[in-house]
Amino acid sequence: MLISGAQLLGTPVMSLQTGKEIAVTDVAIINPHNLTVIAYRLRGKHLDFDPAYVRIADVREIGNIGMIVDSSDELIGEEDIVTDKPIYEMSYELQGKLVIDDRKKKMGKVDDYILDIDSFTIQKVAVHRPLLHSFKDAVLLVHRGQIVEVTDDCVVIQSGSTKHKSKAKDKKSYVNPFRQSTPQPETIKMDDKH
Repeated sequence: MLISGAQLLGTPVMSLQTGKEIAVTDVAIINPHNLTVIAYRLRGKHLDFDPAYVRIADVREIGNIGMIVDSSDELIGEEDIVTDKPIYEMSYELQGKLVIDDRKKKMGKVDDYILDIDSFTIQKVAVHRPLLHSFKDAVLLVHRGQIVEVTDDCVVIQSGSTKHKSKAKDKKSYVNPFRQSTPQPETIKMDDKH
């Protein structure tokens, strides 16, 4: 199921053990290398430590009441982070990043993103267009397949038009009969042995 990233901010994190709210999601921890949400930083008065995080791997289910975890023991602090520590420390923010195409043309700024809640992979980026382009398209949705590069400063996407360079024919070029613009006559070879 696809959902807006902004919809998951402020989502209650519920304990299956107690049936009560432990905290609320505050900031998404995004891995910019593969555009996935790996955790959420939490806020709330029932937290034992600050900052506290819930890893996506520890979320049992997302439903109408929020993100459900087994218990408050699933929440981690900074000292508990081992494998993805550089990503947590990076605090990569996707919202507000400048979006340019591979020809350096400014496309706008990231307003939000759409993610698949089964894998927490960002599928699309919603780009708020500059004023002159907003009359035609207020928001541009960019699929993750169109993203060329993600940096600290910007998101680079493929441009809408591509130039095809024509190659000079060399002596070893072959003609593909299925790609010719004029149809070729069919030839039928018959065996004399019937």
